Amino acid sequence: MTAFVSTRRIGHVLVATLSRPPVNALDDKLIAALDAVVDRAIDDTGVAVLHLRSDQRAFSAGADLALIEACFATPQGPDAMTDVVRKMQRLYWRLESAPLVTLAEIDTLALGGGLELALACDLRVAALEARLGLPEARLGLLPGAGGTQRLTRLCGPGVAKRLILGAELIDGALAERLGLVQWAVPREQLADFARDIASRYAAMPKAALAANKRCIAAATDPARDGYADEIVETRTLYDHPDTRLRVSDFLAKRTH
Repeated sequence: MTAFVSTRRIGHVLVATLSRPPVNALDDKLIAALDAVVDRAIDDTGVAVLHLRSDQRAFSAGADLALIEACFATPQGPDAMTDVVRKMQRLYWRLESAPLVTLAEIDTLALGGGLELALACDLRVAALEARLGLPEARLGLLPGAGGTQRLTRLCGPGVAKRLILGAELIDGALAERLGLVQWAVPREQLADFARDIASRYAAMPKAALAANKRCIAAATDPARDGYADEIVETRTLYDHPDTRLRVSDFLAKRTH
């Protein structure tokens, strides 16, 4: 348990519940709490999935309004706010590159930095009734915690321009059609559905999940040779005890 985030280990899943009333607004304290959760998930060799959810009125409604107000109240404010955005970028990069599967469960609102948090996760499931968007342009700003980059990579520049330049809010059903989330279900089914997804991915070998994530990331990184990475990761997995056991069990069943 850290400030504003409670955690619970269920098998190979670490469930982290954001709990900063009323809408999980992002500030230094919540960012630090989430950083600590990422540390715990990575350090615990038994955790294969980090499942992010909320018990508030929003998954996260974005940056704290008091921070934004302070940004415009003093000459030093813009630099201080930029530093917060930089911390958000770092946290979201850690989520994106973590050697485990990350899942965001979006029940109501995911706006601005809150949606950017979800976009940094590997998997997203939303309620059909949820509202998602990056509305920063309406205030003369931009989603600077990775929103312009991840949304473009995920859905293409056309969808990114539609949603970011138009500050458009969409529901979970449209988010699924556009590719922002992988699944959208009625809100009353969301918690059970997300729990089942987390359990299904957690049943996979953790080393294989991490290796596959690294290779998938290489596919959109021009500085990396994804095909070469596949060979390196494959050779490493051949020697992994879990892989050898699973392959042996599979072959034994095929021969009987």
